[in-house]
Amino acid sequence: MPTSAYAAIGLLIASNVFMTFAWYGHLKFKAAPLWTVILISWGIAFFEYCLQVPANRMGHATFSAAQLKGMQEIITLLVFAVFSWAYLGEPITAKQAAGFVLIVVAGVLIFSK
Repeated sequence: MPTSAYAAIGLLIASNVFMTFAWYGHLKFKAAPLWTVILISWGIAFFEYCLQVPANRMGHATFSAAQLKGMQEIITLLVFAVFSWAYLGEPITAKQAAGFVLIVVAGVLIFSK
């Protein structure tokens, strides 16, 4: 696999960390006004886009757009599972894990020839 593919995967992982915090990080701060968490989330999402867009540009040299999207979804689930457990204190249940595994199976189908 070309170096650009590994760089794209690394950027996708990093961008997902930012996006997960943008979407779910505020759940620990329920007393904060909604407009405040929206603005903070937008600010965090800016950095996600600064990583996501180059990841897709680089990755498209090796992967199809559908493969990039499939990879993105699998990375999102993995990042979210760690985030949910480590940051929110909400471990993933067996049923949730089974659902995530089915999504990973879909990703494998996207990459199969």
